[in-house]
Amino acid sequence: MIAEPVPGSRAEQGRDIPLLVWRLAEPALAISSAVLGGGIGPCGWIVNATVPMSYDRDDPAAHLREIAAGQGLTGPGVGLLTGVDVADVVAADDGEVRLWATVGLSSPIQAAAPGREPGPHAGTVNVVAWVPQRLSDGALVNAVATVTEAKTQAIRELGLAATGTATDAVAVLCPPAGPVASYAGPRAPWGRRLADAAYRAILDGGAANLAGPPSWSDRQGPG
Repeated sequence: MIAEPVPGSRAEQGRDIPLLVWRLAEPALAISSAVLGGGIGPCGWIVNATVPMSYDRDDPAAHLREIAAGQGLTGPGVGLLTGVDVADVVAADDGEVRLWATVGLSSPIQAAAPGREPGPHAGTVNVVAWVPQRLSDGALVNAVATVTEAKTQAIRELGLAATGTATDAVAVLCPPAGPVASYAGPRAPWGRRLADAAYRAILDGGAANLAGPPSWSDRQGPG
C-alpha cells in the first residue's frame, strides 16, 4: 500500500494554492495519462495540484516540474492539474485496492459529440489508484479503461449527459515486481475492485462538487 497523500500548498501569483503530494517509500510501476509522467514507467511520487479557473499556461508539464521541484521531489513521478480544491479529495478502497479522486464537473462533455471545440479547462476528474499486485502492461492499460468506465457510470448517475471532462487523467500504480496479473477488466479480480472504488469515489466527490463552488478560484474570489 502506498501512503496517503499529504495536503500542502505552494505560493504562486500572490496566492497559497493547494496541492496533494504522494511520496512513495519504494518506487512503483505506474501507468498514467497525465501530462507529466504519462505512459508506463517507474514512479516515486505523485503531485495533484490545484490551478485557478483562469489557468492558461501552455507548458503544463514544465509547470508541474517546477511544482515538484518546489516540494523537493526528484526522479520520475506523475503530475496532475485540476481546477478544484484538491483538499476535497475523496478516497475509497475495495479489498487491498486504494483509490483517490478529485472531482471537478464544471465543464462536463460527451467524448463523441458534434461541433467539438476546445473548451474551458476548469474542473477535471483526476484519479490515482493503487493495486497491490504487479499488473502486466496489458492489464495496466485495461485498468485505466476500467477506471474510466466506472467514472462515466458515476457521472451518468449524477444526472449529467457526459462521459467526463476534456482534461481528465488517471494514474494506476502497482508493485514493480512479483507474480503478474494479466487482466484488470471490470470482471477480473483487480479490475472489479478498481471499478467499485472509482465509482464510489467519483459519485461522492461529484455530488459534493455539483452542490458547491465548481472550482477553487470561485471559492477564493477573483485573483
